[in-house]
Amino acid sequence: MLEIQSLAISVANKTIVEAIDLTINAGEIHVLMGPNGVGKSTLTRALLGDADYTIESGSLRLGGLDLLPLSIEQRAHQGLFVAFQHPVTIPGVSNLQFYKAMVNAHRQVQNLEPLDAIELLAQVKQAAQQSGLNEDFLYRGLNDGFSGGEKKRNELLQMLLLSPRIAVVDEIDSGLDVDALKIIGQGIRHLQQQGTGFLLITHYPHWLEYLTPDQVHILLAGRIVQSGGVELADQVANQGFQAFAA
Repeated sequence: MLEIQSLAISVANKTIVEAIDLTINAGEIHVLMGPNGVGKSTLTRALLGDADYTIESGSLRLGGLDLLPLSIEQRAHQGLFVAFQHPVTIPGVSNLQFYKAMVNAHRQVQNLEPLDAIELLAQVKQAAQQSGLNEDFLYRGLNDGFSGGEKKRNELLQMLLLSPRIAVVDEIDSGLDVDALKIIGQGIRHLQQQGTGFLLITHYPHWLEYLTPDQVHILLAGRIVQSGGVELADQVANQGFQAFAA
């Protein structure tokens, strides 16, 4: 579903990511691991369409559609979801207001009628329950004063509302305690069963108790140096990333 071929990315005229190849099919979970500064977040920003990140070469397709000419909003409407390590805070805009705008914007592109307040609230409450969030949370400002765990569960809630084709989750375990990590894992498995493909970006392998990836990729110095199964994450846990350095 998501096809990345020979993708090279630069920032401020400096090449950060070199010739990445990656294919994620519907319902697959891929994990991208690597230390700080190797290009993980750069890849995330480029997939999103951030104008500060230049695609030097290669291609990026979702369901066969070329994403490179598309804006951030257009990529989102095609079913690409990006969850950030530090999502933006918008004081004065409640979570519920944001969910309404988000869901109905997607429905408009799909030529569907907007959800009325009752339908929307029912869907939001169900997604909030799956995300381990109480109803009071819906009326707080978007990410305003949230803990790391609340931010991640809020991103999960949004994914559950949208059911994206591909979800890219940057630093899935950032700020999460064991209970929150378990909730995130359950939510990802639920979406996986519905056909969502995932690219989970992380430093650490301790989420493996809750998720079993189809593939693990090791990123060093802007290149995927090795791909394989869960055993690669175990190798990182035991030996660190230096085990994959040339």
